[in-house]
Amino acid sequence: MRTYTKPVAAVTGALVLAAGLTACDGSSAASDEKVVTVYSADGLKGEAGDGWYDKVFPDFEKQTGIKVKYVEGGSGEMVQRALREKSNTQADVLVTLPPFIQQAGSKGLLQSYEPKGADQVDGGDKAGDGTWTSVVDNYFGFVHNKKELPAAPKTWEELLDAKYKDKLQYSTPGVAGDGTAVLIKAMHDFGGKDAAMEYLKKLQANNVGPSSSTSKLAPKVDKGELLVANGDVQMNFAQAKSMPNLGIWFPAKAGGKPTTFALPYAAGLVNRAPHTENGKKLLDFMLSEGAQREVSAIGGGFPARKDVKGTDANAIELAALMEGVEVFEPDWADIDKNLAAYVDAWKSATGS
Repeated sequence: MRTYTKPVAAVTGALVLAAGLTACDGSSAASDEKVVTVYSADGLKGEAGDGWYDKVFPDFEKQTGIKVKYVEGGSGEMVQRALREKSNTQADVLVTLPPFIQQAGSKGLLQSYEPKGADQVDGGDKAGDGTWTSVVDNYFGFVHNKKELPAAPKTWEELLDAKYKDKLQYSTPGVAGDGTAVLIKAMHDFGGKDAAMEYLKKLQANNVGPSSSTSKLAPKVDKGELLVANGDVQMNFAQAKSMPNLGIWFPAKAGGKPTTFALPYAAGLVNRAPHTENGKKLLDFMLSEGAQREVSAIGGGFPARKDVKGTDANAIELAALMEGVEVFEPDWADIDKNLAAYVDAWKSATGS
């Protein structure tokens, strides 16, 4: 476990895409068609059209003449969609959060390709077999309503208070990447699966209920419909530019320090992609120095390349946000292997 100290790159903006929202039909598309289809977890595309994807994709289209077609959903949802289409592949590039990117690799959904610039990505942020590489670094977190709840809660245990009844919500583990992150962090902070499930069972008395998309929770917090919800630093930092009541915080176990873990947006080339070469070009572009600098300037996250450092005001603000927060590294191999069992245990504990 370590305390976050490395320079942080930040971003402003939430995200909507100029590119189309319809997947291409791989069965009828010619391999040289000037199109690339991206299946992505939500968070990098903004409602106001000012997010990282909103800048990077049009820039890519202008430079290459290749049109980006975009499909968005929860991390697990995107992997399941790609899995259903395995015999008739539609997507060229898959972007999703851990542990779903590892799941995609273990299920044979990804082919090996190391984008240009991948040598500047830390070893823990890319697959050893070259099937995926982080394109935007990120960390798990929570949000609170700064107007109704000026001081953020400090501990998990505080969330059991009756004042949070029907004012707390987290996205669904096994469906949303950030929802799955709730399980991962709880198991770490409480020292194991059983203790975490015992806590989440108690928390269920205050939980509004399931949500397949984490990004939909922040607006509810901003409006005061919720006091607390889960999220991630990149997405919530970007959303806070248009949602002034959002505050980011990191729960600790009573008596402990606040913790988090890296939750990067990781991208891979889909196996048997209908437009493989176009997918490679897009991955190269997303990891290029120019696009990585815009992670800090536009996207609300942290550059995946260690040779690109954010120096703007947002980077400074994010560095302050992460100060004193211990960053642990989950055992992703264990989580990939046992995710279904952990989700089942959560369902049993919460009656979900």
